[in-house]
Amino acid sequence: MACSTHNTPKTRSNDGYEPCMIIASFVIVFREALEAALIVGIVSAYLTKIHHSEAKRYLYAGAAFAVTASIILAWILRAIIGDLAEPYGSLFEGGTALIAVGFLTYMILWMSKNSRNYKGELERKLGLALTGGQLLSVGMIAFVAVFREGVETVLFLTALFFADPSGTSLGILLGLIVVIFATAVIRKGSRRIDLHTFFKYTSMILLVFAAGLVAFASHEMSDAMKGFGIDVGVLGQQAFNINLAPNSIFYEDGSVGSLLSSLFGYTLSPEWIRLVVYLGYWLIIGGYLITAYRHASTNTAIPA
Repeated sequence: MACSTHNTPKTRSNDGYEPCMIIASFVIVFREALEAALIVGIVSAYLTKIHHSEAKRYLYAGAAFAVTASIILAWILRAIIGDLAEPYGSLFEGGTALIAVGFLTYMILWMSKNSRNYKGELERKLGLALTGGQLLSVGMIAFVAVFREGVETVLFLTALFFADPSGTSLGILLGLIVVIFATAVIRKGSRRIDLHTFFKYTSMILLVFAAGLVAFASHEMSDAMKGFGIDVGVLGQQAFNINLAPNSIFYEDGSVGSLLSSLFGYTLSPEWIRLVVYLGYWLIIGGYLITAYRHASTNTAIPA
């Protein structure tokens, strides 16, 4: 996911903001934070509807604890990766990226099956908790929902942060500002967001980032294996090498090339392992997701 694939994130110089890092981190934070805000908003509105506003303090407390836990997780990962020497740094970064891909892939596939029933399922769990007088369960529901988004965000942004701390931080800040504004508009507006549509299109966006991240992970794991003296054979060799002038906009540090690198895993000299993994992810996960949503759109009734 680094903007430039010929330099690893740990050795890149940071002489200014990387536009692709700002955009990538902005989109990630905006999507994940907005989803968390929507979940909290759904729960809050439901509590008001059933006249259990007293449970809202547990809701907000659970969400606050989740945000705090996510920040602590980010700090721990940053401390660990920052102190690791090569090839352990590449191994840990690649492993973290693979875990992030696993989380994202699971959520993308889960949402493709359950997005239509998500709101109803959330309200059912709240109803059971309130019927049993378990107000702490309301806080736990909020904690799990928000912390899940926090973990995905932290894992996804780890590689970006080490490639460009300042650009990634700016993207995070802008994403949070826009989410706060969007949440305020949604709360005051009369129209309600169709969660199925929201999850459908944002899952497609996440799929793009996940594909780029899995390509980055394969690159880092290949570097780690080479560092440990493990021969990866032809998979570690370049599949092709396109020579472009460094001042070209499509060069990996160019204005267009850096954006394509971050958003789509674009590189001018990929190893075979990176190319195979990237295309394989798109073929398997992308094909499944497109088929799942196309099938869902043709169904007039979906059981709860």
